[in-house]
Amino acid sequence: MKIFKIKPIEKVQAIVVLVLLIVLNLILISKYPDFVNIMPENYKEFIHQFKVSGFDPITYSTVTNWYQGYNVYRHPLLAFMMWIPNVLNAWLMDLTGLNLVQYVVGLILLFCGFYSYIFMRRILVEVIGVKEKDGIILNAMFFGFAYTMVGLVVPDHFVMSQMLLLLTFYICGLAINNGKRLSILKTIILFVLTAGVTLSNGVKIYLSALFTNKWRFFRPGYLILGVILPAALMWTFCRWEYREFVLPSEKAVQAKKAAQRRADLDKYAKLYAEQTGETDSALIAQGGRDLYKKHIWQVHEKNMKDPWNAHTGKPLAKEGFMKWTDVSTDRVETIWHNLFGETIQLHQDYLLDDTLKKRPVIVEYRYVLNYVVEALIIALLLIGVWMGRKHRFLWMILSCFAFDMALHLGLGFGINEIYIMGPHWLYVIPIAIAYIFKNANTKWHKPLRIITALLAIFLLGWNGYLFISY
Repeated sequence: MKIFKIKPIEKVQAIVVLVLLIVLNLILISKYPDFVNIMPENYKEFIHQFKVSGFDPITYSTVTNWYQGYNVYRHPLLAFMMWIPNVLNAWLMDLTGLNLVQYVVGLILLFCGFYSYIFMRRILVEVIGVKEKDGIILNAMFFGFAYTMVGLVVPDHFVMSQMLLLLTFYICGLAINNGKRLSILKTIILFVLTAGVTLSNGVKIYLSALFTNKWRFFRPGYLILGVILPAALMWTFCRWEYREFVLPSEKAVQAKKAAQRRADLDKYAKLYAEQTGETDSALIAQGGRDLYKKHIWQVHEKNMKDPWNAHTGKPLAKEGFMKWTDVSTDRVETIWHNLFGETIQLHQDYLLDDTLKKRPVIVEYRYVLNYVVEALIIALLLIGVWMGRKHRFLWMILSCFAFDMALHLGLGFGINEIYIMGPHWLYVIPIAIAYIFKNANTKWHKPLRIITALLAIFLLGWNGYLFISY
């Protein structure tokens, strides 16, 4: 637990960051003042009323009235992590008569956002070795990114994942610098916490362990106890969780749909008999089925025009994990306008709208300046990768970034709202740029510091203004 102790050199930064995070959280809370009146029996009202980009306020619902509201294959332990906050919130509800879920969840977000800053600062200064001032500038840039900023305060899992990933990178970075290994116990703890929040991020724990331990990663003892066994147990738990919490409700929904279908067939059979005067029961049943199919097709055509379907690309398959893939959404447009666009700079048009509601998948900026900023950030990222190409720690970070890109750009998972995934990978930008600070000639240091500081100020101003105005 010593890793959470604030060091003397961090205290001033910590106070400033804590105050800013409290203000940001209160700004979001103030947008929904009526949430204090939503009681446990109406817990799903959060999902209907909350509207910030594509984020889901399932955490508000779960902490208000505990249930397994998350997708168990994406977030296997997250609901169970919300059990103690649920107990606390229930006690506060009994005490005050109000639902203070925004403040209870806000404390979790505040903790994760605060330590995201602390761990990023330590990665930049202690692991990579940049100067303290440069670390502050790079950290300010990181927190100025649009979906770092938004992710800090929305009641979703992203800031939790971000903090746990940065914690992992810090631990592994110190181990790499000191020639040490990541132990089996640490690997298991980090995997359970990180994969428990977001299952796919568990892969990043193993990638980090691979770059930290190198060939020792493949030793039978470590591979079996630290990698294979935890992964197998997590997957087994996911399967149990699905059967215990999800399958019964799915069967109930399917039974309800089957009953509704039978009722609809009876209704259309009667309608067919009235329209045609037919008396033969077999012909009436067939005619009713034909009318029902025509109705279903009309409903389908109407639904396909809704953003929920129109903005979702063609999947590789309609069942299983592959139903979340997308092979048709344009990758180049997505990279330019969303991946390195909206993720880093909010769009003025359709500000924080949901792609599955009314926001188009691709939105362009009004000003050339935004594209200049984007191009400059991409250029600094690429230069940083080149300057740090001999450092194992950077390759560890890049491997995690590559995994995200394979998921989102390769398979198309969440590609239509790829920007909300930013907290899972945006750390790669300040970390890569840090290697320019570390390895650049002295004469380039001051211009680089000025350029990065100006970018940080612009991003904090641009995104901060738009977020607060929203």
